[in-house]
Amino acid sequence: MTDAAMPEDELAPKGSKMPLILGLVLALAGGGGGFIAAKMGLIPGVGHSPVAETVPEDMHVPDSLPDVAFLAMEPMIISIGEGSERSHVRFSAQLEVPAAYQSEVEFLLPRIINVLNSYLRALDLKDFEQPAALPKLRGQMLRRVQLVVGDERVNDILVMEFLVN
Repeated sequence: MTDAAMPEDELAPKGSKMPLILGLVLALAGGGGGFIAAKMGLIPGVGHSPVAETVPEDMHVPDSLPDVAFLAMEPMIISIGEGSERSHVRFSAQLEVPAAYQSEVEFLLPRIINVLNSYLRALDLKDFEQPAALPKLRGQMLRRVQLVVGDERVNDILVMEFLVN
């Protein structure tokens, strides 16, 4: 048989698979050894360091939690936009109030919901698309709530759900 008559498979020399197997075994051994060394702390700067059990002196730890109550507001669904661009906002929040004023703020909750509903309906869809929209809206809503019930009666408004679709 001449070289021209032999199939191409028989012309090419057969390579050994030993380097491939040896490389795979060495890679697995190196990876396992590296994992064990990092887990045992043999490599500086890698792994878990023990957590300090004492509190640094410059860190302030309150003796007790503040005397506050959280009033849950019913979830609101507000439609925004016009025509084909109409979207909906699903919003729910909790009001952080001093415990002494809890009953007074709870009594005014329908008025608070009315103010927030009116404010959110007046917004445009582009107002919700800005990257810093939620902190800005939170500040605006908190100010409106404080106007209804008084500055010292509501500390914060905590947004639990804010979904625009």
